[in-house]
Amino acid sequence: MLLACAPDVGDRADTRPLAEETGDPADTTAAGDTGCAGVPLLSWGNFGHAFLLENCQGCHASTAPDRYGAPEASTFDTVEDAWRQADRILARAWADDATMPPSGGVSADDRTRLGWWLTCGEEGE
Repeated sequence: MLLACAPDVGDRADTRPLAEETGDPADTTAAGDTGCAGVPLLSWGNFGHAFLLENCQGCHASTAPDRYGAPEASTFDTVEDAWRQADRILARAWADDATMPPSGGVSADDRTRLGWWLTCGEEGE
């Protein structure tokens, strides 16, 4: 099942996926717990960089030959870029009505991991 998203994606504690929503046995967080206990620790190095390269950089790299209408300010070349725009990424690529990437192809599991990384993960490399 795709993740549920609270209306205000800026409040990360409220938009974090819960075990009963994701069905992922690795997430042992109890329903109603707004912390990140039990969520696998994800970082730029073990998840974020590869996810963005595979799913976002075609349009959101500063060096992309054709950005297909992606705003110039929406580049995800570095971990700092991604974290600076985390709320926007969550709103566009993690919500139930995700519109990014426009061609689709991101599995529900990877969308879950994206949410875990940007809500509970580490900002650094």
